[in-house]
Amino acid sequence: MKSKVLASVAALMAVGATCAFAANPFVDVPTDSWAYRSVVELADAGIIQGVDGQYFQGERNITRYEAAEMVAKAMAHMDRATVEQRALINKLADEYADELNNLGVRISNLENKVGNIKFTGDARLRYRYQNDNPKRENDNSWDYRIRLRGKAQINDRMTATLGLSTDNQSFGSNGAASGGENDVFADDIKVDYNTQSFGLSLGRTDKYKIGGPNAYGYLYGDVFDRAEVQFRGDKFAVTAGYGKFKEGDIAGGDTMDGVKTGYGEIEGFFGNGSAAGVYYNDFSVGGGSVDRDSFDADDLWGAYASVNFGSKWNLLANYENVSLNTNNMNGDDSADLWVGKLTYGKAKMSAPKSWDIWVEYIDAEDGVWLDGSSDSWRFGSEWDNLTSWGAGVDYVFAKNAKFSVMQSFASETKDGDASDPEEQTRAEFTFAF
Repeated sequence: MKSKVLASVAALMAVGATCAFAANPFVDVPTDSWAYRSVVELADAGIIQGVDGQYFQGERNITRYEAAEMVAKAMAHMDRATVEQRALINKLADEYADELNNLGVRISNLENKVGNIKFTGDARLRYRYQNDNPKRENDNSWDYRIRLRGKAQINDRMTATLGLSTDNQSFGSNGAASGGENDVFADDIKVDYNTQSFGLSLGRTDKYKIGGPNAYGYLYGDVFDRAEVQFRGDKFAVTAGYGKFKEGDIAGGDTMDGVKTGYGEIEGFFGNGSAAGVYYNDFSVGGGSVDRDSFDADDLWGAYASVNFGSKWNLLANYENVSLNTNNMNGDDSADLWVGKLTYGKAKMSAPKSWDIWVEYIDAEDGVWLDGSSDSWRFGSEWDNLTSWGAGVDYVFAKNAKFSVMQSFASETKDGDASDPEEQTRAEFTFAF
C-alpha cells in the first residue's frame, strides 16, 4: 500500500509540475524542503488541500480514499500530462476504482486512454447443470463465450465502441462447440459523449439492464438498440432512454424481437458506497415477430437499496412489479419479485487473491419473467412462480482471472400443484484482457 501511495504522489506531482508556481499555503513545508516546489504546485492546482487548510503533514499516512481523491483531481488535469504520465494515472484510476465509485466519481468519465484505440475483452468457460433438464445435462451443460471490444477516443469527450461476441456456444457430445450460423456477431456498436455531469449514448449495447449497476437487475436483453441520456452529480444520477430489443439467444430468440421500451431511472449515491434507486419501463409491441400472445408485459417498475456495512459487508434489497395484459395463475394482472442478497468481501479482477461469498433469497410470482432473462446466474426460464435460496463464492486466483461457483437450494414452487423445481449448479472461469 505504501509503494502505491508513493506512486500516486509521484504521478500527481508530475501533472502538477505543469501548473503555475504560487505561494506556499502550508506552514509546515519550509522553503528549503526538497518537496517544496512540488507541494506548492499541487496545492495551486487544487489537487491537494492539506489538513485544516494550513498543514501539509508530509509524514502522515494517507488513506485509500484520500489517494483516490487525488487521482480524480489529477485526471482533471490530463490535458497537461505527457503520454507516460497519462498511462501511470490511468493505472492508478484502475487501482482505486472502487474508492472513486464510492466517492461518486464515475470511472467512465475519467478514462482518457493513451492512444486512439484501446482493445479489451474477456473469455468465459461455464458449467451449468440442472437435473431433468436435457439442455443442462452432460456436454450440454458446458459452454463458452469470447468477447472483444475496441474503443476509439475520438476527442476528449467522445468515444466510439465496436464489440464482437461469440455468444454462448455449447459443447456437443463430440466435444466440439455447437451453435448457429451467426456464432460471431457485433453486439456493441455505439458512440458515447460524456462531460462531467452529462452523458449521451447512441447505438447498440450488448446488455440492457434496468436497475443500474448497483441493483440486482432482474430484466435485460442481450442485444439492444437505444438512445440514452444521463445527468449525474456527486450524489445522484438520472437516466432516461428509448430503445428496441433485437433478436438474440439471451433475449428469448424471436420472442422479444420487436419489443420497444421507454425507460427511466433515478439513483442516489452515498459516501460509503451505498446506493438506492427507482426505475420504470414502459413496453410497447411493434414490428418483428412479437405479439401480445408471446409478450404479455405492459410496464415494469422497481426499487432497490444497496447498503454497505463497514468495509466488507453489503446488503441488497430489490423489488419489482410487472403489469400484465392477462391474468397469471393467481388471477392477478400483475406479478411481484422480491430479491435479497448479503455479500461479504469483494472479488476484484485487478486484485489477485481477493474474494467474496454471498447468499440470496428470491420470491418470484407467476408472470414476472418476461421471456428475456435475468442479470443473474440462474436460468431465466426457471424464475416464474418460485421461492429459492442461493449461495456462491468468487475468487480471483490471478490478476484478471476469476473462478466462481453458485448453487441453489430449498427451491419450491410458489403457487399451484406443479412439482418443485430441480436445483441449479453453476461454475465458471472468467478471464479479462
